[in-house]
Amino acid sequence: MITFLIRAAIFLVSAFLGLVAADLILPGFSLHWNDWWGVLLAVVIFAVLQSILAPWLFKITRRHANAFLGGIGLLSTFVALLIAVVIPAAGIGIDGPVAWIIGTLIVWLVTALATWLLPPLLIKKKVDQRRDV
Repeated sequence: MITFLIRAAIFLVSAFLGLVAADLILPGFSLHWNDWWGVLLAVVIFAVLQSILAPWLFKITRRHANAFLGGIGLLSTFVALLIAVVIPAAGIGIDGPVAWIIGTLIVWLVTALATWLLPPLLIKKKVDQRRDV
């Protein structure tokens, strides 16, 4: 159960970092900070969709189009962003094809790095805490 909660927290933090990075770097990609609930909703929607879409798209692509397996992360990021933008209550907006393409790349890269770098930090901290007990 603790592992599940740690993974969920990592997904949420990585989604937040990816969306914030794209918001800060890219014109046309915006989080609506005046509505904190909308930003939180956008992060949760994106994280949940990303965690569901990536394995599903991997399975479909492996079965029907092996050559595209490397792009699963980018494709699932794009689809998750698309769905999050379509939901009116989510506090995210993406305007223009360049923002869509570069935004997908930025969010994918930051979330990939965060999901790779955060677990050792959190697990090491947890192991150190258990050793102290």
